[in-house]
Amino acid sequence: MTSPDTVANGTASRRLALDAVRTLFLKVGVLPFFLVAALIIFSLVSSQFLSMENLTNVARQSVYLILVSLGQMIVLITGGFDLAVGTSIALTSVVSALAMVALANAMPDHVWLVIFLGCLAGFGAALVVGCLNGIGVAQFGVSPFIMTLGVQSVGAGTALFLTGGVPVSRLPYEFGNFFGFGRLFGMPVPVIIAILAIIVIWIVMNRTKLGAYIYAVGGNTKAAHLSGIDTKRVLFLAYVMCALLASLAGLLLTARVESGETNLGGSVALESIAACVIAGVSLRGGLGRVESVVLGAFFIMLVQNGMNIAQIGSYLQMVLLGGLLILAVILDQFRYRMLVGRG
Repeated sequence: MTSPDTVANGTASRRLALDAVRTLFLKVGVLPFFLVAALIIFSLVSSQFLSMENLTNVARQSVYLILVSLGQMIVLITGGFDLAVGTSIALTSVVSALAMVALANAMPDHVWLVIFLGCLAGFGAALVVGCLNGIGVAQFGVSPFIMTLGVQSVGAGTALFLTGGVPVSRLPYEFGNFFGFGRLFGMPVPVIIAILAIIVIWIVMNRTKLGAYIYAVGGNTKAAHLSGIDTKRVLFLAYVMCALLASLAGLLLTARVESGETNLGGSVALESIAACVIAGVSLRGGLGRVESVVLGAFFIMLVQNGMNIAQIGSYLQMVLLGGLLILAVILDQFRYRMLVGRG
């Protein structure tokens, strides 16, 4: 027979374990649990899943989603979201490619100046997208859903109009060779750029007044306004930063495919929101950590990689990713209620 002391000890251990799980869930959300589940499931499917070569490949592929998710995180923390990140990528790709091709013909002996000006043109196109979103949401009080959805449609149509739906080719060889496939200090250039972007955004969100203001606006807009924070300016800057980070991803993707494409970033809005929500960024605003979002974006790419290894079709992958997002949102609701009850 089991002694009362043994039963009591077992009950206490289970209670401590549950408390630890609850504390972890409240602090960082569902990401650790999803990550452990994915690692177990896909490692059982294939022994190659956890190999260093495959994980390195996933890390390299995660660069683009990480950059977009960082921007999406900033907007989500303010209490909004950006459905136009895919448009920022597409416009950046098309405009930068068109600019490089035109300038290369005019200045064939100044390749790096051509690349620099082409990148500036791409950033400029995304900046317009970010400014439109920021003005609509901050100045006119338009719902982020309606505003960013409308801008997404306008931007996608503009990209198609500029190219006629045909990819823009004949970009400078140096552009793709360096920013798409180049290495510095043994590391891929896109990975280095992503690391630098992560460091900058972490500093902005954790060590600057702007970061504190973004969290304050997302936590309680009225209280932030009464505290003297220019909430409209903060919202505007949040959407601009989101567009510019998506633009950076667009430039790296353009270098990777070596052409200007209108269909780049087609599903990135859903994927970036999923990465953020899974990483514990609250849809109500005010909550979110840079390091968790980076891991969340890596998790999304890890799951896609695992599904590819398991030979799951692309259409079913969309279903599973959407289901994952729905589950993450439901769990986020529970987390919010637990946090409120705790407070």
